[in-house]
Amino acid sequence: MKRRDFLITTSTGMLLAATQSASAEATMPQSPMAWTDENGLARFLKTDTDPLTNEFEKYPRCPYCGMMRKMFSQTRHLIVYEDDAVDGTCSLHCAAISLALNLDRVPKMIYAGDAGAADKVKPLADSAAMTYAIDPARPGTMTAVSKYAYADKAQAEAASGPDAKLVDFDTALVDAYNGMAQDTIRIRKRRAERRARAGQ
Repeated sequence: MKRRDFLITTSTGMLLAATQSASAEATMPQSPMAWTDENGLARFLKTDTDPLTNEFEKYPRCPYCGMMRKMFSQTRHLIVYEDDAVDGTCSLHCAAISLALNLDRVPKMIYAGDAGAADKVKPLADSAAMTYAIDPARPGTMTAVSKYAYADKAQAEAASGPDAKLVDFDTALVDAYNGMAQDTIRIRKRRAERRARAGQ
């Protein structure tokens, strides 16, 4: 091969390869993480570096079921992610939904209402240090099997029925996910009945 032909062929090949590489980068699909940041269902979350102050003013309703969080202060949860995005839910059931939707956010702190507190509106406590009472004899918020959190384990024991299990947050969360299908079917049916009675 003549030197001229070699140079043309080689430079053309290099140019073609560079063009194809640039074209591939330009048409490479957006990563799932980047796409959910822009389009995901949880992009409504607010950044809040002081989430406990005026909590009910900032997070009055659970974004997943619409319930008033103050009315269910004994089961509410407040999730603070590492990027300071905050999600306020009415229950562990809906907190589980938040954690499932925010796959690329790591929870920095998860608070739960202390069901054993004497206050009418229950204070929040660190869920990692709480005892969850899973009690099939007692319905809970968004679930047929209650999952109340207690800062004091003795209060959890005193408030629970004979078939209740006392567990940590992670075990309670797994139980919430395991019951999600049946709870969702029941909630959907109940809401459909309410809409029918209201003529909607």
